Amino acid sequence: MLPLLNIFGELESFTSELYPYRFVITPLLLLALGGAVYVAYRLGLHRLLLRHRVATAVVGLPLLAASLFAGDYLLSPLWERSYLEEASPIEVIASPTATTDTDTMLPVSMTDAPPAAPMPGIRAQGRFEGADDFHFGRGDAQIIRTADGNHILRFENFSVRNGPDLYVYLSADPAGEKVDEALNLGRLKATDGAFNYEIPQSIDLASVKSVIVWCRQFSTLFAVALLATSSE
Repeated sequence: MLPLLNIFGELESFTSELYPYRFVITPLLLLALGGAVYVAYRLGLHRLLLRHRVATAVVGLPLLAASLFAGDYLLSPLWERSYLEEASPIEVIASPTATTDTDTMLPVSMTDAPPAAPMPGIRAQGRFEGADDFHFGRGDAQIIRTADGNHILRFENFSVRNGPDLYVYLSADPAGEKVDEALNLGRLKATDGAFNYEIPQSIDLASVKSVIVWCRQFSTLFAVALLATSSE
């Protein structure tokens, strides 16, 4: 099964390279198909098939079923879309006010106050770009520090070409190519919208350089966002 999937992956990559020339290639393919049907008709292939109906059915029906299954698996994601809108984890925190002693009306010593927790906000962010003309991707990637000190990866105003097996990774590679060394955050939740992923606390965020959307089935990059540290 794996070699067959590799063939599909190579075919998908080849198709992505031809995608910019689709307006020229598509009419040529239609003309070639029409020419092939005309030649087959002139040669009397249809009469041969009718004379051997059983053999035609035995060979043709499985081929048709396999073509429909493969076509649905490979092509239907290209026009299937999904939308998800999750709330942003950024919380609006009121500015702290000075604490006073009710008897003296003097500010309490800073040594009496608990240590300040890290302020929530965007720690790093970047914009998604598609891997090529076929694998488009757009929107914002944000690594957000929450009020409790945890971190969330957020997709904002996001849209990507759909695929059969898309996952989200945090990568130390700015180009998003070293997937084997990247952190898998799970399956892509939707092709469009805004949504969040929890980042494990054990991850060294200083080493994270990009967010990538990757098709695991065919080992194909769909979109990558190069992250830049935000000013605190």
